[in-house]
Amino acid sequence: MTGNDHNTNDTMPPYAQLVQMAITHWVSHIIYVAAKLGLADHLAKGPKSADDLAGPTQTHAPSLYRLMRTLASLGIFTEDATQRFALTPLGEALKTGAPGSARGSILTLASEWMSRGWDQLLYSVQTGKGGFEKSLGMPFFDWLAKNPEEASMFSETMIGIHGAEPPAVATAYDFSRFTTIIDVGGATGNLLTTILGRYPGLRGILYDLAHVVRDAPALIQARGLADRITIEPGSFFEGVPGGGDAYLLSHIIHDWTEDQCLTILGHCRREMNADSRLLIIEMVLPVGDTPHPGKILDMMMLVGPGGQERTKQEYGNLLRKAGLRLTRVVPTASPVSVVEAALV
Repeated sequence: MTGNDHNTNDTMPPYAQLVQMAITHWVSHIIYVAAKLGLADHLAKGPKSADDLAGPTQTHAPSLYRLMRTLASLGIFTEDATQRFALTPLGEALKTGAPGSARGSILTLASEWMSRGWDQLLYSVQTGKGGFEKSLGMPFFDWLAKNPEEASMFSETMIGIHGAEPPAVATAYDFSRFTTIIDVGGATGNLLTTILGRYPGLRGILYDLAHVVRDAPALIQARGLADRITIEPGSFFEGVPGGGDAYLLSHIIHDWTEDQCLTILGHCRREMNADSRLLIIEMVLPVGDTPHPGKILDMMMLVGPGGQERTKQEYGNLLRKAGLRLTRVVPTASPVSVVEAALV
């Protein structure tokens, strides 16, 4: 059903494909528990048995063995003839601090609070309202603001989900014409630092809420860009910094309702000049039934913050309402594109 079973859609009957889709949340729970227990960290120095790990992880050894055996079937561990487990490349990626932020992403995406939000998908489809707001008792981002530990983990998750995008964006789009880039809602500065790392003549301003940018200085310092990036805390619902000739909105517009998007775009438009460009980094949906990861992400936007993914035409319509014009859409080697806009 999962793991090392390499049946493909064209060899599985339709009913089996549907059943397999329905049980994928089992795997999510299994991997979450592995991350929560830090099993990859415990195996970092060499193979161990479930009996070895039961004490340090405060688990029931026979049940832990069954979990680890299952994880081995998923390719995360490997089991030898003595029932000792070791890390595979997938398991190495599950360690704390490993490149790609997989552990942090799993602890967010498969968490209980995330699962409770998804439990309200039917409610969201029936009403058009956010399921997370119903399950959390307040809007999604308001809840993160009140839960700083989860907010930091969420920022790490964004790196885990979108980690391949910054280098793809920096490669696909020519930023050399700009002098100052303002990353509006840029969180830890992952995208901004990647762009500035490729274009040494640029300077940047990282703009986001104070509790969101608190983790940014460490990343900026680690990438040697502290002298080229200024951090300004603030809300894009109240305004954005001036002085930029490029305004980045990476995975911002898809989070919000149309009215909220128009507010954000309006603040950017007021700070732009004739030569400025607004750059929206999002998954631009293909029309029809063409598969695309953005179509799954669109369901997260529905049940989560209340936004949506859009097609090229829909972005054009939104930008026109904001007093901007879509100039082009630049695809990248990742699922996202750069939607470029200018003043009308």
